[in-house]
Parts: sequence; structure tokens; C-alpha cells
Amino acid sequence: HAGFSLLLDCGGGVFSKLRAFADPATVDAVLISHLHADHMLDLLPFSFALGSGQIGLPHRQPPLWGPPRSAATFAAYTNAVGMADQINDSFWVREYDPDRELKIGPLKIKFCKVPHYIPSWACDISAPHGRRLTFGGDCGPNGAIVDLAFETDVIMLEATEGPGPHAGEGIRGHLTAGEAGLIAQHASARRLVLTHYSDRLDAAELAAAAAANFPGPVELAHEGVKYTI
Repeated sequence: HAGFSLLLDCGGGVFSKLRAFADPATVDAVLISHLHADHMLDLLPFSFALGSGQIGLPHRQPPLWGPPRSAATFAAYTNAVGMADQINDSFWVREYDPDRELKIGPLKIKFCKVPHYIPSWACDISAPHGRRLTFGGDCGPNGAIVDLAFETDVIMLEATEGPGPHAGEGIRGHLTAGEAGLIAQHASARRLVLTHYSDRLDAAELAAAAAANFPGPVELAHEGVKYTI
């Protein structure tokens, strides 16, 4: 927004893909929703590029906002692979308080805790003109994200468990496409984007399952797509 770039999550492969669409040196801040590897693994190559000056701005330390206890997790990760405290040394690591609104540049972020296998937070990002993106992160069915996302412009939700209906018991840490559509409907969202789904699933079935519960536009995220909110 207005020249400010925020990278939301940084899992495996993200850093190399980022370079196809934006100069990593222009990323102003990074925000991590939760500490599973597929959401933070590429902080290591990103931090190496920052620390070595290979992206053109030596000694630059953009803020890296992570959930509670993220600094200790980053340190354990980099130490385990023999990279000392690489992430904490290369970024300005800050831990956000999920119970409070966070301001990053011109953007405001609100959080809500969502059910997953480790602590995970959905993020509602708003710009000064009022437009909003609500990112569900990884989550099972819940009502908290409905309140967080109420009347959002775009809600991005996972569809890890396929079109649905869900079959099985136990702890739920992911959604079906049908459940994502239901959340979007209850939140009165304007647009739904499905993400975090396997390419082995039938995209048309995912879209149809979500559309059966959500009357607005349904899109499936894919590599390289750009959205204006």
C-alpha cells in the first residue's frame, strides 16, 4: 500500500518466488501467522541475504513480527542447522501481542486465535482507505474468524481437507472448501480466495464446494496471481 510492502508468512520456497515479483530489498516488514515450517522456513535464506548484503542493502534489518515465543523458535531453528542466530541477527525481530492491534507502516493488523495443531492466529489487515484482507492462516472450523473478518473485502482461507464434507474425528486443524465457504458467508465477506490446497485436488470441485455455501465470488489462489483490494 502506497509503496509499503508487507510479506505475510515466509514458508519453504517463498524467498525464491518472491524475487520473481518484488526485489527482496524493498520488503519493508514481515509478519508470521504461526510457527509451522511451511509458514516460516524461508526466513533463513532471506536472513542470509540480508546479513550478507547480497540483496543490495547491507546491514538493513527490516522488522520481523512473529507470534509469542517466535524469537526463541527462530534461534533454535538456525542453531540446529549451524547458522548461529541468523534470523534474529538479520531481522529486527519483534513479537506481537495477539490481543492488541498492531500497526506496521500504514497498515493495521488485528488478530484472533484459531484452532490448529500449534498456536495460530488469523490476521485482518486494513489500509488507511478502509480496504481489508483477512488471512485465516491454518485453522479448523471456528467462529472467532467470522467476527474478525466481518464485512471484509477479501477473505483468504485454506482448503487443505478438500471439497468436503469432512470425514473423521479428533482435533481439527484445517478446513474443507465447503467450510471455508460457510465462514465467508457468515462473515459477509465480499470475496473468497481459497489457498493451502494440494494440486492433486480437483480445483473445480473445490470452487464448487465453496460456492455452494458462499454467494460471492470464489477464486483459487495460484502462483503468480495478483489481487488489488
